[in-house]
Amino acid sequence: MNYDIIIIGSGPGGYVTAIRASQLGFKTAIVEKESLGGICLNWGCIPTKALLKSAQVYDYLKHVDEYGLKAEAIDKDFNAVIKRSRNVADGMSKGVQFLMKKNKIDIIDGHGKIKPNKKVDVTAADGTVTEYSAENIIIATGARSRELPNLPQDGKKVIGYRQAMTLPEQPKSMIVVGSGAIGVEFAHFYNTMGTDVTIVEFMPNVVPVEDEDISKQFERSLKKSGVKIMTNSSVESIDTSGDGVKAYVKTKKGEEVLEADILLSAVGIKTNIENIGLEDVGIIVDRDKILVNDWYQTNIPGYYAIGDVVPGPALAHVASAEGITCVEKLAGLHTEPVDYGNIPGCTYASPEIASVGMTEAKAREAGYELRIGKFPFSASGKAKAAGTPDGFVKVIFDAKYGEWLGCHMIGAGVTDMIAEAVLGRKLETTGHEVLKAIHPHPTMSEAVMEAVADAYGEVIHL
Repeated sequence: MNYDIIIIGSGPGGYVTAIRASQLGFKTAIVEKESLGGICLNWGCIPTKALLKSAQVYDYLKHVDEYGLKAEAIDKDFNAVIKRSRNVADGMSKGVQFLMKKNKIDIIDGHGKIKPNKKVDVTAADGTVTEYSAENIIIATGARSRELPNLPQDGKKVIGYRQAMTLPEQPKSMIVVGSGAIGVEFAHFYNTMGTDVTIVEFMPNVVPVEDEDISKQFERSLKKSGVKIMTNSSVESIDTSGDGVKAYVKTKKGEEVLEADILLSAVGIKTNIENIGLEDVGIIVDRDKILVNDWYQTNIPGYYAIGDVVPGPALAHVASAEGITCVEKLAGLHTEPVDYGNIPGCTYASPEIASVGMTEAKAREAGYELRIGKFPFSASGKAKAAGTPDGFVKVIFDAKYGEWLGCHMIGAGVTDMIAEAVLGRKLETTGHEVLKAIHPHPTMSEAVMEAVADAYGEVIHL
């Protein structure tokens, strides 16, 4: 069974890479041990957004009077919400199956393990092993929830994100350890559904990778919605011997003991690089990541790696871009390395968070003289009419040349709006060009133009 390209893993890195490879004329196969679409489609990006949509609709229903409407006996069915999420994920997985068939990509079910001389052993569910070969092998095995020694996950009382999507019943209380995107999205979902939620974050701010202004605004929003927040704190140990879980939390004031039905560990991810043959082939790994060059080639010719298993942001859209870049280079096309300085990040809680480029702190550290503009959604006609006035857009420009260094947003729908900043930065747009590009009224996107106007002292609606 010989191929031009074999890809191990069918997440948004793997399956997108397979489709692009097939489009370029490569005879392509993809190896998957579980479900097509990988973690993102089946247990991450897509089903979590389905859960969050249910939470949003439930929240709207609880506040219909604010829109001049009336509704009685508003309630939820937690199991039905979970079922809808799973149905959405299943439907998307079937969509990937269709795309594989459409693009004439062979699907090989089983656990893939690379071997020397460009070969792959695939172990099927019944234990049979079949050997395949390819001119190029691409590793796209992704990652899983990272497990800390002091927070061992039992899948019942101490869980990771996967169990958080399929709990048999809604917990009355939950401790969320870690306030990155995964942690705060689940904190928002469960809090909106009625669970008593406490977030424990080691860093001084929640969503610590974001601009500090965004973090502070988001913390205010979480607290307003009823989420308890403990920053500069760490869970040192847990006790699951009772009905629920006790967490012993180290804070600046001393130790505190938290009790809850469930503890969700959202402290990061661990790459899936064990037992896939890296040692047998001699591929170099450093700090849990496979080392690659700009075109995702490992130190061994013919072997490549993309996505969460390589250094860089562990994001679905990054994995897809890396895979496309990899196979286009293999095809001899003119391509450019992925620009890791222009990767958008999105968090889908309420309010949403979206950002790209440098934070204000990073820009100042880099020595730039800055022009900074902010525009609050409380001054946006569209946001006020929609009942979503919380949040703002913040833009950061180099004062000398007008380069758009960073854009940070918090508010309703900003995960869709951030693409303007990504494209603008890709095209090396200056602040004046954004300011003179007419934005439609009334829209949330006007806030981008207004924030830029604020940076240049020309803001109209503030």
